[in-house]
Amino acid sequence: MKDDNFFEKVYEVARLIPVGRVTSYGAIAAYLGTKGSSRMVGWAMQACGNAMPPVPAHRVVNRQGLLTAKFHFGGNLMQQLLESEGVKVVDDQVQDFKKLYWDPSIELAL
Repeated sequence: MKDDNFFEKVYEVARLIPVGRVTSYGAIAAYLGTKGSSRMVGWAMQACGNAMPPVPAHRVVNRQGLLTAKFHFGGNLMQQLLESEGVKVVDDQVQDFKKLYWDPSIELAL
């Protein structure tokens, strides 16, 4: 089921998310022209642990700004990584989500 080529494309986009910003699984999927594949983007994020260069998977959250993948990081690591970049998280929710939201379809437009 794993599509290495798709995963690599996801990783390329995720590596472009600026420090202190977040995006969603769906935004990455839409940017890649696969709008309905946000779950597969999530699988890619789950599998990126050994990717080189590293993938900032902690910057990818759900469409409401929830840290739905935090259990893959163990404990509060996802929140800690975001907070170390200046992103405030309360009850697994990114605060000022709309302000911090990075949309690759807009940000990476030619």
